[in-house]
Amino acid sequence: MARPRKEYLSPEIVNQGIENSGPYAGSLSFSVRVRRSLPDFLNSVNLKYVKLGYSYLLNRSIYFVAAPVVFVIFGTQLGKVTFSDMWLEYDVLNIIFLLGFLGLFVYIYFDLTPCSTYLVDFACFRPPTEFKISNEEFVELARKSGKFNEAAIQYQQHVLKNSGLGDETYLPRIVFRPEYRITLRDGREEAAMLMFGAVDDLLATTGIRLKDIKILIVNCGILNTTPSLSAMLINHYKLSHKIQSFSLGGMGCAAGVTAIDLAKDLLGAYPGSYALVVSTEIVSFTWYDGNELDMLLPNCFFRMGAAAVLLSNHRLDRWRAKYELKQLVRTHKGMDDRSFNSIQLKEDANGKQGISVAKEVVEVGGRALKANITTLSPLVLPVSEQFHFFKSILFKSNFKKPYIPDYKLAFERVCIQATSKKVLNEIQKNLDLTDEYMEASRKTLEQFGNTSSSSIWYELAYLEAKGRIKKGDRIWQLAFGSGLKCNSVVWKALTTVKQQNRSPWNYDST
Repeated sequence: MARPRKEYLSPEIVNQGIENSGPYAGSLSFSVRVRRSLPDFLNSVNLKYVKLGYSYLLNRSIYFVAAPVVFVIFGTQLGKVTFSDMWLEYDVLNIIFLLGFLGLFVYIYFDLTPCSTYLVDFACFRPPTEFKISNEEFVELARKSGKFNEAAIQYQQHVLKNSGLGDETYLPRIVFRPEYRITLRDGREEAAMLMFGAVDDLLATTGIRLKDIKILIVNCGILNTTPSLSAMLINHYKLSHKIQSFSLGGMGCAAGVTAIDLAKDLLGAYPGSYALVVSTEIVSFTWYDGNELDMLLPNCFFRMGAAAVLLSNHRLDRWRAKYELKQLVRTHKGMDDRSFNSIQLKEDANGKQGISVAKEVVEVGGRALKANITTLSPLVLPVSEQFHFFKSILFKSNFKKPYIPDYKLAFERVCIQATSKKVLNEIQKNLDLTDEYMEASRKTLEQFGNTSSSSIWYELAYLEAKGRIKKGDRIWQLAFGSGLKCNSVVWKALTTVKQQNRSPWNYDST
């Protein structure tokens, strides 16, 4: 007998009063039905992602396995030769040749072995106080703007009430003006304030010379100008004409981790360089002033923010860097139509542009998360957890749930993108994380809202400000993006991080 297909349920928006007859007839109103949306991680595991994770592990381990073997063989043979043998049986040229060969081997090994990528430091920009906005003021300004009907106003009010956002997030009030229309000038001005503010703080903290920055990567999902945002930074700071510059657009909230991955690869091509990564989103360009409910969600969650990150693969920078990059796994579900169409920039029936969020976005995002952590697990979990995990797969029973690894043994700190209260609750439940692990994400959502790709850096800044980062700690950053993407990056703290003078949390009284 064929098993019925399991249905994963997600939030559903139900409108009434939009038709004269049928199920949606009646007085103008709406309701939100919240159902379980993330796929149950306990039910099944796709082994192809487990295999992919182990392939990453083997590829990275080959350098560290081969070198000891060669050194042991070489040392064994060299140990048979005494000093007198070398002096009597070998002339000086042979000895020089032998030592030269050994030196050449060491040089080739270190040259071929991938250099570690170090996070020297990072900075998050805190917008000026005049951009602070409470949820109550948001609703009031939205009503006064005259751009939304009553159903849209009530919907945004309901979402904000359950969003997890506090009353001190940052939003440009210009979007509420009745005559406001999206312009490139406003977008560039907002981008300049955010990006320059974050980079200025980073330069002041690190003291790095601008001429030493050889790689520049900027990611912003919606605003893509000509010249590009990276060109804006080059022009403002008068960076070198030889700089390797990239602008990533349309990749959503996961683009920050994508930019880190690109910077890592570029540092491998240009060893001994510094890479500057700037992650931001321009809220005035994501703003939607129509009445399609599925396009109003970004209005409620997206807020102003930007982060600047300085990376290096110079071996000497290990002694002053905060973190070392350990693992990075990117998962893309764009081949699936539902995933591809779950988040998209489009125009409504009246030609108004906005970001549409499909009702199944949490479900497909959960599937991407499941694939991502399944690939990541072999790289980070202790051997004991992997043993129990495989044993449960090989001897699984229909009446017994598979063993789910304890990810708390793999990481000391977790920074999950501050998307929404509901998403964070679902992830916490599925991964069995404690409130302490979720604290940085919840506090960031409350204080700054969803700042898109820079969100995970505000969370790491929170952990630093609270003195939670100790030497040797492993930090997991997780982000989602349109496409649909789920990206993970794992850092190892190289030092116990002290209180930062330019932290965005220094102004927080809590």
